[in-house]
Amino acid sequence: MPELLDSAIDDELRAFFAEAHVRAGPYGGHYAALWESIEQQSSGGKRVRPRLVWSAYRGFGGDDRGLATRVALAFELLHTAFLIHDDLIDRDLVRRGAPNVAGRFAARALEHGADERASAVWGETAAVLAGDLALSRAHRELAMLPVERACREALLDILDRAVFISAAGELSDVVSSLRGTTPAIESVLATLEQKTAVYSFEAPLAAGAVLAGAGEESVAALCRFGRLVGVAFQITDDVLGVFGDPVVTGKSSSADLREGKRTALIAHAATTPSWALISDRLGDPALDEAEAEAIREELVRCGALDAAVALADEHVTLARHELDAADLPGGLRAELGDFAQRAVERVR
Repeated sequence: MPELLDSAIDDELRAFFAEAHVRAGPYGGHYAALWESIEQQSSGGKRVRPRLVWSAYRGFGGDDRGLATRVALAFELLHTAFLIHDDLIDRDLVRRGAPNVAGRFAARALEHGADERASAVWGETAAVLAGDLALSRAHRELAMLPVERACREALLDILDRAVFISAAGELSDVVSSLRGTTPAIESVLATLEQKTAVYSFEAPLAAGAVLAGAGEESVAALCRFGRLVGVAFQITDDVLGVFGDPVVTGKSSSADLREGKRTALIAHAATTPSWALISDRLGDPALDEAEAEAIREELVRCGALDAAVALADEHVTLARHELDAADLPGGLRAELGDFAQRAVERVR
């Protein structure tokens, strides 16, 4: 079934972008290229959000795959929008080993004779517009859904909450890094919940359940589960960003260290005697692989790696407790329990 859903989402995305390319044509080659860049940015993901929409929808008895696919598409486009804007905020030009929207348009500017400054402006402008376009379409997918008005409004409220809270989390993340301080673990966890867990896990589950007509208590339980498993997923993601195999993850294992990303690993390390050795190197754009390896060794030595893994496991345990305490269909409870465990056992 996941393979069928992935195929349906990919088909919907191809149809959406094919239509967008046609619409963009009269507005010039650069605008058509912008839509090609958005399409490229949306490809290659894990499709976690569509799968959660479908799991909740099917778990509560929903059987209209076309309807569920439209909702799943909205949350995949929301994800694409956030990835594009997040890369812009982080000044990244690469995503999943390939140029992102900003990177593609910066290169396009150079091809058209722009200097370095102008090319950066092209890239930043394209990323702002691309994210806005994907975000707008996510809202339109739900606004045009052929369902009863109360259901449509509830789905739009879920999407609005996801955008609202994610923006708060993104701002908190940036403010924390600009201060040059290391936030306490409680602050790190709050940011993970706001920036990622709500839109990536809570919202898709809630949307699928609402679409299927689930009761308020069941939806609330799925929201609590989603926030907890989302934090566990992101802690694991941050651990893999430092200790994962780049060949498997598709990401550099030094980039987060060069950026000085404030994660659960770093929050724990800041409370230990190893912090003096780590903080001197952390956040240095010129950090080489040998220096990055030295930081990894200190993160292991001071217990930061073990603490982060234990924290992720703790959140999975709490998420499972939410499932056990809730009045949910048995099949959905089992499926989400397995999903929670895979969230922390994955290698990419």
